[in-house]
Amino acid sequence: MNAFGGELGNFFSVFFSAFHFLRPSCLLALPVILSLWWWLRRPAPDAQNASAHVAPHLARALSVGEPAGRGWQLRPADLAALVLTLLSVGAAGPAWTRLPDPLMAKTAPLVLVIQVSDSMQEPDVPPSRLERGKQKILDLLATRDGAPTALVAYAGSAHRVVPLAEDENLLRPYVEGLEVDIMPVPGNNAAAALKLAESILAAEQTPGGILFFSDGIEQKDLQAFNQRDGNNSLGLLILVPGNKAIAGADNIRGARVARVTPDKRDLEGFQRYFNSAFRHALVKDDNLQWNDRAWWLAWPAAILMLFWFRRGFVIGRNAMPAGSIALALAVVLTGTAQNAGAQPAGPLEKLFTPDQLGQLYSNRNDYARAAGFFDDPYRKGYAQYQAGHYEDAANTLAPLTTPEAVFTRGMAQIKSGQYEDAIAAFEQVLQSEPQFPGAEENLAQAKKILAYMQKSRGDEEEELQQSEDEDETFDPEQQPQQPVEKQGEQDTTTVSAEQWMSTLDTSTSDFLKQRFAVEAENPQTGEQ
Repeated sequence: MNAFGGELGNFFSVFFSAFHFLRPSCLLALPVILSLWWWLRRPAPDAQNASAHVAPHLARALSVGEPAGRGWQLRPADLAALVLTLLSVGAAGPAWTRLPDPLMAKTAPLVLVIQVSDSMQEPDVPPSRLERGKQKILDLLATRDGAPTALVAYAGSAHRVVPLAEDENLLRPYVEGLEVDIMPVPGNNAAAALKLAESILAAEQTPGGILFFSDGIEQKDLQAFNQRDGNNSLGLLILVPGNKAIAGADNIRGARVARVTPDKRDLEGFQRYFNSAFRHALVKDDNLQWNDRAWWLAWPAAILMLFWFRRGFVIGRNAMPAGSIALALAVVLTGTAQNAGAQPAGPLEKLFTPDQLGQLYSNRNDYARAAGFFDDPYRKGYAQYQAGHYEDAANTLAPLTTPEAVFTRGMAQIKSGQYEDAIAAFEQVLQSEPQFPGAEENLAQAKKILAYMQKSRGDEEEELQQSEDEDETFDPEQQPQQPVEKQGEQDTTTVSAEQWMSTLDTSTSDFLKQRFAVEAENPQTGEQ
């Protein structure tokens, strides 16, 4: 219940701090609608004069409906005013959240911090607290979808196990190698682990999160947790059974604290929490577009308009059907959303703008159809990229100069084999924004692929030339020489993290134990 209340509080915090209208001029229609409603609600003067010349008992018998002045009744004019109000507010474009960049949304960094101390060997959370924590980390990594994730282990000292990495397979062997005996200093120094995690996220341009896997926070560390950096969200998954108290964690302000569950409900709750915190942080990013919520008001307006299908449901004074007026003004206020280059969308074209239609199909992962609707060139190019139309995406994004657009163009050029153009695109991104997520790594990868291809092409040309020379000077008595295998050479571009780990002479646990011992003796060689 506390977690639900915290998430609800975060929503209202974002809503009230960021709510505004994208097109506030449309709200000028509200006074006109109110005036029209008041005019239609007045009793007709002709009806009043006619009743003055008829006996009261006959006037009541000849009247249709309840006489005026006997309480308030719902009239067609009321529904018309309500529908037009909803449409006017919707046309004004209410917004309180940003539309995250599709590439940025997948790169929200997360630091996983696990306690590796003697108390974590307790078997009250089978098979043990530490093993259950490692299982939870592996389950979480499987849902990260390539987002950068770092790993920190702590006991009496804190150590960075793996820096921010996008490859799940790179982190997996290190998670499996975490054992209590690899830690050089016994104890529970959660404050040092928090400081190390914050230092990892400090170099990132996007807000991130820190998730602790622990059996409790000691009293001496509570001050550090309550005075932490507020830019990053904090979560604590407590690895103790339900019949034991949570040591210290309940006293940490502004953090989500949950107890471990046998299923994945605990991790799903943290994912929602970190996503909400990420959206909250994006509100401050002026480079992102606002998410227009106008369509939320279109549905209740459409439902109310169904009343005008009833026979005789008219706005009384001029007997014009109220539905006709509402429908005509709805078209004026919301537009027709025509797009000559888009695929047919049926009635949706009358209700949504092209970009809204494109986002609708993007949410359904129908990127090929979404690309046909988008007017915004960046979103159109990204949809083409997601649909696998890499050359079209590169051409669509070519005129754009924003770092996000140039980065996406570079990714499309890599996919379509335009490595030199991709290198130029990533270099352009780094010139304008040196810390852009993923640009430096993809630049290095593109250069590596291009160098490999050039070397392979050169080797093929050299072998072809040697073959031609041998054909010209062929000696039938000379035996063909066997190719000499070069030792120690291999294509490192195809070596996976698991293959690399298998080449180590020691196990991952031994490797971490030796590294942590060196860092504990000399803090200058590593993070503590």
